[in-house]
Amino acid sequence: MRANRWCRLPDGPVTGQTNDMRPFLLLATRAEDAIADDEFAAVVRHGGLQPGQVVRLRVDREPIGELDLDAWSGILLGGSPFNSSDPVETKSAVQLEVEAELARVLDLVVEQDFPFLGACYGIGTLGTHEGAVVDRTFAEPVGPVSVELTLAGRKDPLCAGLPTRFDAFVGHKEAVRELPSGAVLLATSDPCPVQMFRIKKNLYATQFHPELDADGLSRRIEEYKHHGYFAPHETEELKAVARRSAVPHPPRLLRNFFRLYARD
Repeated sequence: MRANRWCRLPDGPVTGQTNDMRPFLLLATRAEDAIADDEFAAVVRHGGLQPGQVVRLRVDREPIGELDLDAWSGILLGGSPFNSSDPVETKSAVQLEVEAELARVLDLVVEQDFPFLGACYGIGTLGTHEGAVVDRTFAEPVGPVSVELTLAGRKDPLCAGLPTRFDAFVGHKEAVRELPSGAVLLATSDPCPVQMFRIKKNLYATQFHPELDADGLSRRIEEYKHHGYFAPHETEELKAVARRSAVPHPPRLLRNFFRLYARD
């Protein structure tokens, strides 16, 4: 058995010298193949990894099964059409199954303080699991938002290299209104006070999307124009706003996550 050893990855794309690293696991719940594939490709590309160093499991289509954390470097949970705070009676059977699977994974991840990074749906899922208040008070429209690191965020290793204030893409119907006990607020914004938090030492979640660039957001705008995030007639203007926006900094979180937690 290989030693359970953390290895810092170098700056820049990960090359063949790290072929022996344990892969990261991306848990995905997007039903649309094109958007799911786009999210997966963006995580790999913006994270500076090579194909095979991130493995995707589409939880809405297949069960997670028994999860051996020792086989992985870390776990990511991407965005979703699901909302954690929706009334149980309105949730589909698929959503309820996904939530049960993710809760089981988080039981294990939180207990072991295993490296975890959730984005958008991930912040509601981790927050709900840990007792946060998640509701529609601080929903944000699709587009860029100015995010500011807190003092704790400026000192956190996952935020290394980020400016104190930066733009990021958002678009969500729910958000964390009250942090769970023991969580550390790492980033905030005027329209949504909880943009990023940490639990224990290695469990992170962001409301904004660290994997999204303008092209990726434009594709999601087109795909989700009838999903209630915005009025369909706003589609082209929202795409134009995305293309005019400069959001170079959020992917740094992905690169930092992979570098901090890659294991050989």
